[in-house]
Amino acid sequence: MTQRERDAGNAPAIRVLIADDQEAVRAGLVLILAATPGLAVVGQAADGEEAVALCRTLRPDVAVLDVRMPRLDGISATREIVTDGLADVLVLTTFDLDEYVFGALRAGAAGFLLKDTDAEGLVDAVRTVARGEGIIAPAVTRRLIRAFAATAPGTAPATRAALAELTPRERDVLACLGLGLSNQQIADRLAMAESTTKTHVSRILGKLGLRSRVQAAILAQELNLPAP
Repeated sequence: MTQRERDAGNAPAIRVLIADDQEAVRAGLVLILAATPGLAVVGQAADGEEAVALCRTLRPDVAVLDVRMPRLDGISATREIVTDGLADVLVLTTFDLDEYVFGALRAGAAGFLLKDTDAEGLVDAVRTVARGEGIIAPAVTRRLIRAFAATAPGTAPATRAALAELTPRERDVLACLGLGLSNQQIADRLAMAESTTKTHVSRILGKLGLRSRVQAAILAQELNLPAP
C-alpha cells in the first residue's frame, strides 16, 4: 500500500509506541510522530520492561526504542518484542557503537537510527519499518556490513541447509536484500508485483529462521550472493 493511499485515509494509521527514559526526548518524538498524517502514537514507555508490557497490551505496528534504558535495555527489550511477534522495532539512539548496532540487529530490530536524524528522516524510517522493510542509519551502514562480515562467525550449518530449500526466485530476492533494495525496487528489478516480493521475503525469513530483512541482508552479504 502506498503512503499516498495511507494519507488519503484508505488505511488505518500506523500505530507507534515510543520508549525512551529521557522525558524531554520522549516528548519530542511524540510531538513529531503524532503530528504526522498516517501515524498514531498509542503508547509511551520510560524503560524497557514497560515497553515490552505495553507492546503486549497495545500491539503497535512499530516500537521505537532507545538503547540505554533502566530495568531492561533496548536491545533486550527488542529481543522480547520481536521473538514474541509483538511489533517491528526501530532502535533510535545517540550512540553508533558497533556493540549496539550488532546487538540490535541480532535481536531482530528492523531498523537502527541515530538521534541526530531530522524529523523527516524519523518519519520515513517509521513508515519503512511498518512496510516490513529495514533501514540502517547511513552513517553506520558501510561500516556495519564490513565489520559484520569480518567478525561474524561462519553461517551455521542449519542455515546453510535451509538455503538449499530456497527456490531460485527466493535466492534472487535474498541477493537483492543484500544490495539494500526495498520491496518495490526488488519487484522492479525482478519484474514481479510488490505483493509477490513481500511474500518471497516472508518465506525467506521463515525458511532461514531470521527475524528481520536486515538480518537477511547481512546473510546475503556474508554469502556474497551474486546480484540477479
